[in-house]
Amino acid sequence: MNILSIAIKLCAGLSFFLFGMNVMSSGLKKMAGGRLESVLNKMTGKPATGLLIGLAVTAFIQSSSATTVILVGLASSGLISLVSSVAVLLGANIGATVTPWLLSLSGLEGSSFWVQAVKPQNFSPVLAIIGTGFMMVSKNERRKTLGEIFVGFALLVYGMDIMSASVESLGESPVFFELLIKLSNPFFGVFAGAMVTAIIQSSSASVGILQALSLTGSVTYDVAVPVVIGQNIGTCATGLISAIGAGTKAKRVAVSQLFINLLGMCIALPLYFFGSSFLNIATYAIKATPVSVAVIHTVFNAVTVAVLLPFNRFVARLAEKLVNDK
Repeated sequence: MNILSIAIKLCAGLSFFLFGMNVMSSGLKKMAGGRLESVLNKMTGKPATGLLIGLAVTAFIQSSSATTVILVGLASSGLISLVSSVAVLLGANIGATVTPWLLSLSGLEGSSFWVQAVKPQNFSPVLAIIGTGFMMVSKNERRKTLGEIFVGFALLVYGMDIMSASVESLGESPVFFELLIKLSNPFFGVFAGAMVTAIIQSSSASVGILQALSLTGSVTYDVAVPVVIGQNIGTCATGLISAIGAGTKAKRVAVSQLFINLLGMCIALPLYFFGSSFLNIATYAIKATPVSVAVIHTVFNAVTVAVLLPFNRFVARLAEKLVNDK
């Protein structure tokens, strides 16, 4: 299979993935009604509460970008403080790890009934049939919305399957191997992860691409870790774009999200490389899998939250200094 054919199939799979993600997220937001904004608006100033609310809202709507956009809107209206927003953004980073974990189930191996039953590619067609039935037959709006969620999830999984199939032959490609060697450079890996995520406007989709590539057996931890960290930085693009033309408070919220992930990178990358060197672990030889990519994504965000949550006011002050009242 030539590179052009692989690229076309990968883009087709990504299109299904993004469309499915959009349909599912839209359906989940409709199901919640206006309660998401209300919950974020009524939250207390306690960092732990903000963290939990950000986690729950993002896990529910399956989009940290959507949570950031809501926060930008609330901050622009003066309905939420910057310090509270920082805590919610930290929670949103944790909530965003749910989708990669769902996708990682596709890589489970085993022939038992229960292993096969939990694989999304096996049960998503059933959800698609049920969802289509709800959308076409049911007169109940809530049931129709549930149908949208089911169909959106099935499209997301279908897109992931297409991406996985399209890159299956890359494991034997010398060009792909050379690219992976370049990505093992932490700075290049972070940059590539950030750029891809900023372009497609979805960290879940870019993590999904990395999970698909890991199925080739050529992606090592030295590649996966920097790319995942870059993907978390790239997801800030949506918030920054939504803050264009908005007020000072809204811009500060978007910049705070960028600070959180940049500071997370400054903490996680040295910790990872010094830790693996100290423990004498040859990470360049350990193959990444869809599950380990999900683990890396979760650990990075968990470490960032653990370190920065007590300093949420410091992050807010950084944003205030960068985006001043003038």
